[in-house]
This record gives sequence, C-alpha cells and structure tokens, in this order.
Amino acid sequence: QVQLVESGGGLVQAGGSLRLSCAASGRAVSSYAMGWFRQAPAPGREREFVAAIRWSGGGINYADSVKGRFTISRDNARDTVYLQMNNLKPEDTAVYYCAAKPAVLSPTPENYRYWGQGTQVTVSS
Repeated sequence: QVQLVESGGGLVQAGGSLRLSCAASGRAVSSYAMGWFRQAPAPGREREFVAAIRWSGGGINYADSVKGRFTISRDNARDTVYLQMNNLKPEDTAVYYCAAKPAVLSPTPENYRYWGQGTQVTVSS
C-alpha cells in the first residue's frame, strides 16, 4: 500500500509559477514510478498525463504541452516528488493528481495503482 498526499496548489496569474509536492509513504516506494496528471473542470475532460519520474534508475517523461515549462524532480531522502510549473497559462487550470505505479514509467492513468486526493491549480488571465 502506498499513500500519496499532494500540496502546493493555488491561484496564480498567467506567467506565474507554482511548485506542487507529493509526499509518498508505504511499502517499497523507491521501486515505483511516480506520475503527475491533471483533470480540467470542463465536462467530459479526461485525466491527462503531465509528467512522470522513477524514484531510482533515471527516466523522466513529459507531455508535449508542458515541455520547457514544467520540471519534475524527486527528493529520495524525503520520499517526495515535485512538479515545478513555470510560465503558467490559463489552460493549465485543473486539479493536479500525483500517482504511483510499480516499475516503469507510463503516460496512461489506468496503469497507475495509487492516487492522491488532488490539488487545485487555477491560472487567471
């Protein structure tokens, strides 16, 4: 069992920055891949891949929509994964979720076993 707790969301103007944190606890956390996903408030919008990282062994993936603006990183000593979001745009507005899955990275939300409760990010124009 893995528990995930996100924090760091909020309201920011376009062009601003936020840093999200995901604190992980539980068994064998270091063997997991960690992903960030988001879900916009519009009806019918599905959960969208943002970025993923492995605790160990390297490997980072980003969605094309956030490349060059967002950076995913980890602090193994604190069992925490971060998502640094710069140059935010109104279309980045969504609930952001942290998720964990065994082994390899994946952009597919259905492949992730554990999810946090989500943190709201709102970008005003």
